Amino acid sequence: MMRIAIVHDWLTTYAGAERVLEQLLSMYPQADLFAVCDFVPEGDRHFLQGRTPTTSFIQKLPGARKRYRNYLPLMPLAMEQLDVSGYDIVISSSHAVAKGVLTGPDQLHVSYVHTPIRYAWDLQHQYLRESGLNHGLKGWLARVLLHRIRVWDSRTASGVDAFVANSQFIGRRIWKVYRRESDVVYPPVDVEVFTIGESKEDFYLTASRLVPYKRVDLIVEAFAKMPERRLVVIGDGPERAKVERLAAGHPNIELLGYQSSEVLVDHMRRAKAFVFAAEEDFGITPVEAQACGTPVIAYGRGGSLETVRGLAVDKPTGVFFDSQSVAAMIHAVEQFGQSVSAFKAVHCRENALRFSAKRFQTQFAELVVREWTAFERRRNPG
Repeated sequence: MMRIAIVHDWLTTYAGAERVLEQLLSMYPQADLFAVCDFVPEGDRHFLQGRTPTTSFIQKLPGARKRYRNYLPLMPLAMEQLDVSGYDIVISSSHAVAKGVLTGPDQLHVSYVHTPIRYAWDLQHQYLRESGLNHGLKGWLARVLLHRIRVWDSRTASGVDAFVANSQFIGRRIWKVYRRESDVVYPPVDVEVFTIGESKEDFYLTASRLVPYKRVDLIVEAFAKMPERRLVVIGDGPERAKVERLAAGHPNIELLGYQSSEVLVDHMRRAKAFVFAAEEDFGITPVEAQACGTPVIAYGRGGSLETVRGLAVDKPTGVFFDSQSVAAMIHAVEQFGQSVSAFKAVHCRENALRFSAKRFQTQFAELVVREWTAFERRRNPG
């Protein structure tokens, strides 16, 4: 029987990368799981399907449960200490260090890359500004650390036999950083949970964690200048106070804070449009909105260009704005209003089905079989 190891960066929550991991664990029930650390709460461990992962020394370091990210300088070393030498195929699910796991010449390493370490590469300057590390001694130390991580990240790319990107956008980033080609297998979206709603109400919706790069502040600021249009915001996070200040005095903007998945699905099914202002590697929520039959008004960069069909194509599912500015967003909302009859709930739903979990499993399994066959030919040329 083929021995398979699945390697993940760290296990602390159930988010986009963990949804991919969940599908991998379902596809390969005999596989063993490895991670830098595992602090997933007991109530959220369903996606691990009973697995107890093998973890690194970081698991036992002081304060790691709450401040595991502080140990980033040690994570390359920690990943290299995970022993996967007894496996035929190693599958890494990587947005940081997992792709750096050590493998030998008789092992196939397939790396599903959510993104190269974004805060070490092209988003370094943004990360330093948002963390308050763009000046002073701490800033210089952070720059030195990120430089060393880039060197390590580049070097370990040679240990990967096949790169798989979660979007064409990330495929281009993989080429830029590692100079390696990659196949694209879009991540799985639970389109069965997000059911279609044919009857739309007169409000716009945005939903995400309230963190800087999601640009919910931009959305709220734009709708504050459109008092005739109602906006509902679902989500919580460190930017909440800022968003509340921007929304103050504007009765057309309703902040609901964190809500259950049931409430989110209900709003997505009823919303006139879903508004999305982030530059995401892929972006799951616009797909979830389309699965509900709801068109999307999105920033025209990153994964949105691959998951939303603009007005220029047949069966459109959304409208793009070309810059993260209030003026551009207002223009896109107005454009959407003028073209609302072009959007059909069924077309949005059909587009979302391209990203189902079943499709992910089929494409990824076929890719692994293809790579293993080619690997075996190289290993046994006779």
